[in-house]
Amino acid sequence: MKYLKLIRIQNLLLLAFMQVLFRYTFLKTATFTTLTSTNNFLALSHFQFFLLVLATVCIAAAGYVINDIVDQTTDEIAKKRIVGKTISESTAYNLYVALNLIGVGSGFYISNVIQKPSFAALFIFTAAILYIYATWLKQIAIVGNIVVALVLSFSILILGIFDLVPSTHEGNEIWEGNKVQMRRVFSILTDYAIFAFIINFLRELVKDIEDTDADYASGIATLPVLIGKSRTIKIVFGLSFLPIILLVFYMNNNLANYDYAVYYFLLFIIAPLLFFTIKSWSAKTQKDFTNLSLLLKIILFFGILSIAVITYSIPNA
Repeated sequence: MKYLKLIRIQNLLLLAFMQVLFRYTFLKTATFTTLTSTNNFLALSHFQFFLLVLATVCIAAAGYVINDIVDQTTDEIAKKRIVGKTISESTAYNLYVALNLIGVGSGFYISNVIQKPSFAALFIFTAAILYIYATWLKQIAIVGNIVVALVLSFSILILGIFDLVPSTHEGNEIWEGNKVQMRRVFSILTDYAIFAFIINFLRELVKDIEDTDADYASGIATLPVLIGKSRTIKIVFGLSFLPIILLVFYMNNNLANYDYAVYYFLLFIIAPLLFFTIKSWSAKTQKDFTNLSLLLKIILFFGILSIAVITYSIPNA
């Protein structure tokens, strides 16, 4: 259990679930029609897609491990230390290296299988940026929060990069006959990536508020350390209107004629976001911030799940 806690198994399961759901609902049913036939074009086999998920999950897990290795002092103050207490630092480092080797190795193999060896750089870059985040960027207010949120967003976009791009290069007959449809698929992936970024960015700010005292004692200049908890939570309150406005705009432009999708968004995403906004205005205690962080994780889960609702509620979604 201590190793599962170290790698944040719940977050990794959510990440894997997200990728599997997108692939086997939306991408699997996205149909590209040529003049003579209707086909489903995904570049990866089931096993190759499994390796893509494995690569993503392992690199993310390695990011959590190196973060805990670097944050031993802060975690001790926050009374949530694992490395150096229940797991030795040397064991944690070995696990960090092993996870990165599996992740980057799997990514390198997939990239060569789809004849895009340069794509392996994406996995190397992600592993590197997570290391830089843990050792430096997280100490810079806002910048560290943005980096973490971008990494989650990228785990959505990477599905299109590896499963669609190899079949959509210029000159390919399928691509020439289906440019509009293909771009629409990437557009929807991008919409979800933006949603994931905003929600995760808000959650990172809330988590910083939770850890303010420990970060202050460790000399980490997060936003709450610099301007205080109350000002930071008011910023979170203001920013929480952004996803609500964007979702209402998205529903009005894309889902207005599909009742089931509209009801789902209103009940499971917008309503919880409004509740989060209301609660964030009056949040003061550690328990309040913990509950807000959990609420955002739930909103993210239902936001991800909405791709299945859209896929099966809207013809040719």
